[in-house]
Amino acid sequence: MHALHIKRVYEPAEADDGVRVLVDRLWPRGLSKEKAAIDHWAKDVAPSTELRRWFDHEPSRWEEFVTRYRAELAEPEAQAEVATIRGLLRNSRVTLLYAAHEEELNNAVALRDYLRE
Repeated sequence: MHALHIKRVYEPAEADDGVRVLVDRLWPRGLSKEKAAIDHWAKDVAPSTELRRWFDHEPSRWEEFVTRYRAELAEPEAQAEVATIRGLLRNSRVTLLYAAHEEELNNAVALRDYLRE
């Protein structure tokens, strides 16, 4: 497996990002497709709208968010996207992109940890 990284989608694209995968359900506000330089948009691997709103980047909810998010990742649509990302990792470096301001407690962090297991 090649390297798996995370990065805020608003940061400039770099050559060493490898395959850039957006892991949010919504397109990043105010960002053009050209500037985002997304190679793959994995909407189905993003947390549900309900889960995202419930979590609201509240640190005290992080552990429960991860538990609920992993349950959502077990759904068939999400598993198809997980398989796609794992396939990309077999051949190249992958950078999971997210839009949240929070850098430590977000779905890309939880997904990276899930994929590394």
